[in-house]
Amino acid sequence: SECRWDGDFLLNCSFTGISTIPEDVSRTAITADFSYNNIKTFLCTDGRNEEWTLKHLNLSNNLISELSLTTCRNLPVLETLNLNGNAIHTLTLDIPTPAHGSNKYGKVDRLLPALKVLSTERNNLITVPRGLGLLQSLQTVHMTSNGIRQIDRNDFQNCLQLKDIILQKNKITKIHPDAFRDLNKLQVVVDLRENALTTPLPQIFISLNFFQLEVDLSNNAW
Repeated sequence: SECRWDGDFLLNCSFTGISTIPEDVSRTAITADFSYNNIKTFLCTDGRNEEWTLKHLNLSNNLISELSLTTCRNLPVLETLNLNGNAIHTLTLDIPTPAHGSNKYGKVDRLLPALKVLSTERNNLITVPRGLGLLQSLQTVHMTSNGIRQIDRNDFQNCLQLKDIILQKNKITKIHPDAFRDLNKLQVVVDLRENALTTPLPQIFISLNFFQLEVDLSNNAW
């Protein structure tokens, strides 16, 4: 492929015009950059179940519209995943297990156990991806410039390591009062700038530690 490999840490496939991940790329890279291409589909596994040593994966500025992370069992040490600037409207982290009309969803074993940063800025999400709590090491979520309309009670359920939530420039009009209640490590910032909130929401943050937490609600509609 036209990818550039330094033989050790960096696999650089940016601006190469590829539409799929080349089969001959090294699985031993620490950082892989596939940004600014024409990739429409990304499959974590290629059927060989070969584990990558990747810590940083950049898939930004491609043409991805749907992405499932439920098969990502071959990325055990991945720490950052950059999906900015795609057209993602569906990001799947859990597996539906319907039973007699039940809305329950099953857990996915070993789902990116080391992932700390998930960035999905400038996409077409209208809801927070369900199942973020399955990412046991997740610390930072970037979702700026999507079409997210509300924050539900369970959107960040079990995100026990979460420190930063960036939701700037969405269309949020409603936030459940308990949406952030159990996020005890949420210490740095909740960024809700430039949304469509019409009333202040003090009850949402009443249980949070204001001496450690920065909450930005500027440029809303109230």
